[in-house]
Amino acid sequence: MSTRTRRPPPVPRRVPHRVLRCVLLRVALPLTLPCTLLLGTAVPATAASAAEPPAEGAGARVARLYDQAARAAVRYQEGRQAARSQLAAAQGLQERLAGRRQQAAELRGEVGRIARAQYRSGGAVPDTVKLLLADSPAQVLDGQRVARQAGHAVDRAVGASRAAQRRLAAQQRRADAAWRALDRRNASLARLKETIRGKLVAAREELQAEGAASVAAGSCRGAARLPQDEAAATAPWVAPVEDYRLSAGFESSGSHWAHRHTGQDFAVDIGTPVRAVGAGRVVSVRCGGPFGIHLVLRHDDGYYTQYAHLASAAVEQGERVRAGQWIGLTGTTGNSTGPHLHFEVRLTPATGSGVDPVPWLADHGVPVG
Repeated sequence: MSTRTRRPPPVPRRVPHRVLRCVLLRVALPLTLPCTLLLGTAVPATAASAAEPPAEGAGARVARLYDQAARAAVRYQEGRQAARSQLAAAQGLQERLAGRRQQAAELRGEVGRIARAQYRSGGAVPDTVKLLLADSPAQVLDGQRVARQAGHAVDRAVGASRAAQRRLAAQQRRADAAWRALDRRNASLARLKETIRGKLVAAREELQAEGAASVAAGSCRGAARLPQDEAAATAPWVAPVEDYRLSAGFESSGSHWAHRHTGQDFAVDIGTPVRAVGAGRVVSVRCGGPFGIHLVLRHDDGYYTQYAHLASAAVEQGERVRAGQWIGLTGTTGNSTGPHLHFEVRLTPATGSGVDPVPWLADHGVPVG
């Protein structure tokens, strides 16, 4: 009799504690999360970045805010133009009303004159009595015909006066409605203007904080792209900013500079768009040092221009720009005592090769002052 060797029962495989915990958690909780998240296991950076879109940067938020403010400013200007048209129409209506009033006064005077003349000619005496007392009945009949004509004239004058009064009242109602509409439009424009002001204040604060952080870190953030108007500049050369006041000029002396001032300052508010004065290419974008956030362009005629103390740069090194393109936003970063644009014209990219920007711009058809 053969004997069979009994094999020992298989030893159950041990389930790792982490896998067991994952199974228990997924049974207990109505979740469909992967085990790596339930157990707190770190997710690779590539997976996390693919699952969540990148957060909007501060520069992009500022650009978006300025775009909203620009759109609101356009609506404000359109509203102001409409208000001016409404005012002109209301003023014209008032002038026409004055003419209507004058016509009505003249008609009232004519009615009074006719009535007085009829009274003096005996308009209150009966016609039969007139015929009996008259030496010539024909004269009486002629007088009656004249009286009837005068009566018709009086009736016409009274009717014209009443019609003029009705027209005057209708014109007055329209004038009152026009003025009320103008008042409502002005109030709406005032609210819109206040909204723009609040947005610009918030944008300027955020811009300057971002610029100061970049300068403190000594490294520039990515370009904060700005909305561009393709038809904004039609001339080959433009001023670097609009609505400015010239402050420190070229080769000015003072305690703010180690030697002499190397450019021309344009006093503007924080966040004013900075324009490329001409077509060219971005040579450098830097953050830090006495110029704060600054960039240099090389133009097609060989000259270089620098734009300094910015709060934000909107272009990157090597990028091609056109005349009038917004390349940054003004600020007060670096060695600056207040918001302005420091603008230089150079023979080379380096400091120390500058020429006076004001006559240089004038020679390129851009007088500033």
